[in-house]
Amino acid sequence: MSATVSILTEIPESLHESMQNYLETHPDWDQDRVFAAALSLFLLQNSNGDRRAARVYLETLFHHS
Repeated sequence: MSATVSILTEIPESLHESMQNYLETHPDWDQDRVFAAALSLFLLQNSNGDRRAARVYLETLFHHS
């Protein structure tokens, strides 16, 4: 991932709590990594096979801190 863009958004509290619970049990993940994985997977599944989304998804999954 060569460049990043900051996004400010609101999410439902229940989703935030679920993410916080996940992050507490997976210390090698952070909020930015979760959002990048989730968004790239959504785009991968719902677009016309954009290789950029696939690349970001795979890089995010296999990123090691």
